[in-house]
Amino acid sequence: MTLPQTFLSVGQRVIRREAEALTTLADTLGETFVTATSLILGAKGRTIVTGMGKSGHIARKIAATFASTGTPAHFVHPAEASHGDLGMIGKDDVVLILSNSGETPELADMIAYTRRFQIPMIGVASNPNSSLIRACDVPLILPKAEEACDQGIVPTTSTTMTLALGDALAIALMDHRSFTADNFRMLHPGGKLGARLTKASDLMNTDLPLVRPDTPMQDTLDVISAKGFGVVGVIGPDGELAGIITDGDLRRNIDGLLFKTAGDIMTTNPLTIAADALAEKALARMDERSITCLFVRHSAEDGRPCGILKIQDCLRAGIV
Repeated sequence: MTLPQTFLSVGQRVIRREAEALTTLADTLGETFVTATSLILGAKGRTIVTGMGKSGHIARKIAATFASTGTPAHFVHPAEASHGDLGMIGKDDVVLILSNSGETPELADMIAYTRRFQIPMIGVASNPNSSLIRACDVPLILPKAEEACDQGIVPTTSTTMTLALGDALAIALMDHRSFTADNFRMLHPGGKLGARLTKASDLMNTDLPLVRPDTPMQDTLDVISAKGFGVVGVIGPDGELAGIITDGDLRRNIDGLLFKTAGDIMTTNPLTIAADALAEKALARMDERSITCLFVRHSAEDGRPCGILKIQDCLRAGIV
């Protein structure tokens, strides 16, 4: 077997071994998972997640996932906890402790603290007879599974199962709370996720270029120039958008333009988008029609314009 083939076979073995362990984990979830989820859901305070070494890295990720999906949480390092950070844990909190062996010495002070002040504790470990599992209120036992290395010493399969278990808790809580895309957007205003969940109303301009159908074209041109969008909306008696005038409409009606009104040259039934629609959708519509701005209406049912969205606004916000 050549060297590249050796690398490939090892990689495939690792992934298959960890995938099998995750299947076993899913099959062994039971009432204690329900109890743990209910305990976190009912907490008045935060979920404190902790672990040492590789389990600590997994704990940080689980705490971040909790926090971003509607479950207030933060990570406390067990060594720092022994030097004052125990004060970060309140009586209304729930503590989730991760340790594959269940015998990590650095966790002793945190375990003792939760027992002394009767703070609910959920333990995650693979040894059902370990100190952590015996001390906790709710035990979550990882099934027996081989680590991905042949020596069985590198935390791989065990950390993958722990991470998946944390994700399962977070998503179960998220679903119960009916955590929506809007909630997620509020907690993720930056980066690609924030951009994808941005609404048209978040980016639209509200200083609108609007005229009535009987507005003379000289006055209409003044509004177009003053607002700087290159377009003007024409609103009817009910305040809804009856039409739009673009530079294309101006060119097509150049002869005798100043003797006409806005209603004479407007394009009726203009393309619009609702304020609560994703800006990503608005950008797609502008790109499809090769236009540079789009009027935003109050809602799907309410055709009154409340804003105007420019393609540059979307691009600046990172929406592509």
